[in-house]
Amino acid sequence: MTAATPTSESLSAVAPDVSAPAFKGAARRRRGPTPARLVAFAILVVLALSWLVPVLWATLTSFKTEAEAAAMPVTIVPENGFTLQAYINVLSEGLVPRWAWNSLLTSALVTIITLTISALAGYALSRMRFIGRQMIIALIIASIMIPAQILIVPLFQLMLTMDLVDTYWGIILPQVVAAPMVFILKKFFDQIPFELEEAALVDGASRFRIFWSIVLPLSRPILGAVAIFVFIGAWNNFLWPFIVINDSNLMTLPTGLQTVISAYGIQYAQNMAQAVLAALPLIVVFMFFQRQIIRGIATTGITGT
Repeated sequence: MTAATPTSESLSAVAPDVSAPAFKGAARRRRGPTPARLVAFAILVVLALSWLVPVLWATLTSFKTEAEAAAMPVTIVPENGFTLQAYINVLSEGLVPRWAWNSLLTSALVTIITLTISALAGYALSRMRFIGRQMIIALIIASIMIPAQILIVPLFQLMLTMDLVDTYWGIILPQVVAAPMVFILKKFFDQIPFELEEAALVDGASRFRIFWSIVLPLSRPILGAVAIFVFIGAWNNFLWPFIVINDSNLMTLPTGLQTVISAYGIQYAQNMAQAVLAALPLIVVFMFFQRQIIRGIATTGITGT
């Protein structure tokens, strides 16, 4: 028995068609970047440097002495070298560890409660049919356009009536109702096939069991993105904690740092050290959850909270 010799017809049948659009596109990509891509890359580099240079400058200033930080002309590397004195002063003389703990506690509770309320409300508006449903959805959308500053006076009066001024709950409760997050989760739940829930209903599962065992596991990406956005917003919130808290032991990190600046005047190295310490937890959060943050921005279209 002899092996069959491949003919030209058989070779042409198995050979790839280099004239196909897929191969033309691959060849075009291998030829190198286009002028449009080079321009876009240059613009991105400029934008990245415009954000990184102030951060780098603040970090370098925090490792200088107060005299070198305020000296003219400005130097990048100090003559006597870098020092940790600014960080030592901030951590030893101020209440930064206490303020950081307050920020962590309040931000975590705001995130947990907001995520719970928003998920339950979004699921109810997505799956249940009841009188006034469309009106509630319209009110939620309308409330997104209301500036938060308008609600400060009535919220403060409410906290004063409930005797929650100068308490952790006075910081937390006004932040747990987030209309944008309810709307985002509602739109995501709309995309989950209803057939999955119908099968569970036929098997006798309750509505809450369906929500807990089917909807939430399928919604982990969006829940993670919403949780990160809420946490970052609660951590950076300055105005409301500044109004509702007078006790220095209960202040959050942004509010506490502002009181230090106003009490001791401008100390550039210590101010930059405080700013670096305040931003460090958010940098760590972004490094660990950057995929969820980027996915949340891409899927929900939001750029912040």
